[in-house]
Amino acid sequence: MKNMRHLLAIMGLLLAINGVAQPKPKPVRMAVAGISHDHVPWILGRKNKDDIQLVGIYEKDTTLWQRAMKRYSLPKALFFSDLDRMLDAVKPEAVVVFGSINQHLAAVEACAPRKIHVMVEKPLAVTNEQAERMQQLAKENNIHLLTNFETSWYPTTEKTYQLVRDSGFVGKISKTVFHHGHEGPKKINVSREFFNWLTDPVENGGGALIDFGCYGANIMTYLMQDEAPVSVTAVTQHLQPDVYPKVDDEATIVVTYPSAQAIIQASWNWPFGRKDMEVYGDEGYVIVPDRNNMRVRNRKQKQEAGMFVTEKEPGVYTDPFSYFVDVINGKIKIPKYGPYSLENNLRVVQILDAARESAKTGKTVMFR
Repeated sequence: MKNMRHLLAIMGLLLAINGVAQPKPKPVRMAVAGISHDHVPWILGRKNKDDIQLVGIYEKDTTLWQRAMKRYSLPKALFFSDLDRMLDAVKPEAVVVFGSINQHLAAVEACAPRKIHVMVEKPLAVTNEQAERMQQLAKENNIHLLTNFETSWYPTTEKTYQLVRDSGFVGKISKTVFHHGHEGPKKINVSREFFNWLTDPVENGGGALIDFGCYGANIMTYLMQDEAPVSVTAVTQHLQPDVYPKVDDEATIVVTYPSAQAIIQASWNWPFGRKDMEVYGDEGYVIVPDRNNMRVRNRKQKQEAGMFVTEKEPGVYTDPFSYFVDVINGKIKIPKYGPYSLENNLRVVQILDAARESAKTGKTVMFR
């Protein structure tokens, strides 16, 4: 069998060299678990792609079915109110999860024993215990378990990593500052179903601290190549207590490392949506205002220079589902501490868990 696979690989290479088109991989049979997350249009409204076959949609709240069927012209036969029944009926190869963060573990518990790959929305889990159980299930059943962050698609995120780690442009990292968030779920008019669990301390695990603190933790873990923090200190506030009585809407997290510091500012009170960062080293800096623009300078430059990057220049996927498909098909391998990776996102949950504890107790939480 091993020799046969080797022979087939050589034949495929020869065909490619001689300009003969190789068979296109079959679409990955993919199902959706939960549609209460307002990011679900990314998959249900995905167009002009043939790498995925949507085979099933699980959602307990049947009132959401009608909305989805009408908006995306989907047949009712796709919908199920029981996750296990859907998985056994449609037999997907992969599942993308668009329910509450607290529901991620249940999705993995259902999928992993069936050898179904899973991608969840950020963050991976609400608690360390959930994250560790998900890791155990993924490893025991040899499945891919990814976490999807919007900033993973940003060309500037990957270019920053290259400038920090590959070229040494900034030298040794000393400080990073992350600003993530928007005007708040209420002001941007998220759906009622999304708002209900996003502002629930159990289903979301917190407010702005969880919703947007995870971005900085994810990128910093990537830049630091999963170096363990020394400590986490966090302060949270309720600046809109009448709107968000159960969870924080303002959070600042300080994560210290042996030779660096990350300041993560997560907020539902920005005057406008933002996802930007600053990275400083002993030789230079990178300032990233958005997904395509950067301002950079190091000791070899007399002044700051602007850069415009696209997905082609640093090499980054701008579609998370294409990334997921290529991982499943073995076309690419997730970098060990890359933004989608399980190792990175276990660390993210550790940081968020410590931040939540710090904010609650008023004390710095030390990492062992």
